[in-house]
Amino acid sequence: MNANYDVIILGCGEAGIFAAYELARLRPGWRVLALDQGADIYHRSCPIVAGKTKACIQCPVCHTMCGFGGAGAFSDGKFNFTTQFGGWLTDFMDSAQVMELIDYVDSINVAHGATDQVFSTETPEAKALERRALAHDLHLLQARCKHLGTENNLRILTNIYEGLRDKLEFAFQTEVTQIAQADGGYRLTLTKGGEVSSKYLLAAPGRSGAEWFANQCKALGLELLNNQVDIGVRVELPAVIFEHITNVVYESKLVYRTKQYGDSVRTFCMNPYGHVVAENVEGINTVNGHSYADPALRSENTNFALLVSNRFTKPFNEPYRYGKHVASLSNMLAGGVLVQRFGDLVGGRRTNEQRMGKSTVRPTLTAAVPGDLSLTLPKRQLDDIIEMIYQLDKLAPGTANYDTLLYGAEVKFYSARLQLTPELETALPNFFAAGDGAGVTRGLAQAGASGVQAARAVCKRL
Repeated sequence: MNANYDVIILGCGEAGIFAAYELARLRPGWRVLALDQGADIYHRSCPIVAGKTKACIQCPVCHTMCGFGGAGAFSDGKFNFTTQFGGWLTDFMDSAQVMELIDYVDSINVAHGATDQVFSTETPEAKALERRALAHDLHLLQARCKHLGTENNLRILTNIYEGLRDKLEFAFQTEVTQIAQADGGYRLTLTKGGEVSSKYLLAAPGRSGAEWFANQCKALGLELLNNQVDIGVRVELPAVIFEHITNVVYESKLVYRTKQYGDSVRTFCMNPYGHVVAENVEGINTVNGHSYADPALRSENTNFALLVSNRFTKPFNEPYRYGKHVASLSNMLAGGVLVQRFGDLVGGRRTNEQRMGKSTVRPTLTAAVPGDLSLTLPKRQLDDIIEMIYQLDKLAPGTANYDTLLYGAEVKFYSARLQLTPELETALPNFFAAGDGAGVTRGLAQAGASGVQAARAVCKRL
């Protein structure tokens, strides 16, 4: 590793990868370094996924969250062509420009093995589904969607990595302790010793580095906007209950405003015939979902998140810490992820091993511990979730069945957002920020688009 570079990319998640791709394409002679605290795509191996253990063993660096591909590497690879959700890039540029960037990122994925199949919301079947949802005050957000598949997503990322590895320098398993201004650029101090510097810094720390990055920005005097945190559960039920929806739009984003509190609750990350999985966010076990493209790898269940959006007012300004605290309560009670039958929750009973044994829905996350979600989630969020399940039951009868499984907690952290220009430059010159960890995106499509946008801005200056 050299000491000086033209550009340093901090993080090799979706935003960092596509920033690196664009820099290598437009300026092949530049000295570019991409850093990540995780491993390269070949050496990322979660002990749970590998079948070595059933529960999280608190690896020093989480292979599910960190490394080349970031948190998206082991996701089921939903790529949404929309500005309605998946980030806030339209706060910095117009919708047409965002969509051009998303389409460009998709073209790169396709060139490296992604599918051409797109689920559209413009079909007669999708429009009919939208009307049925509206009849129950459920609002179906419109977006074209590609399902890359968990196994295919890894293959695409591997192909991209192979195309990049000889065009720029990667430094994996390399943590940064400090970002500082120095000599007209930026100096990064590394945990394992030494320093690297560059004139241009493109920070794409991803979800796993969001809290660390926020602290670095505060130390640099950069003002942060307080973003929301979404708290909820992951629902698992027989796939047949949602087949009439997932066969039409695959990723159905249904939004409902509760009558009791007026809160917004939404479905998120729907995985037909999928698997519920645990993930480690800075030492806290939360829950997520995967879905494979290969029919041989599918389950009989569908899972999706139900999330309640929370925005806080002054003087409170730590939603990230609040979300981690809520998630830690289920960790405290269950030693990891907690699961409860819907009927037990509504009836005020703790789900135990005996009751779970009678369930007609078999959990795909076998490491989840039966328990009582009412002891971990705040009452308001739990009331919202219960009301939403009954509302979904009108559109998809069977959602509110006694044996529907609820895993908790599922928490989506929205990183504190920096004040950024349309080029995604911070208040410090030549310091750019992109992706989920910078609080400007939430998902594969917009994260990749933000990386491209920031990289192009750098290319115009050097």
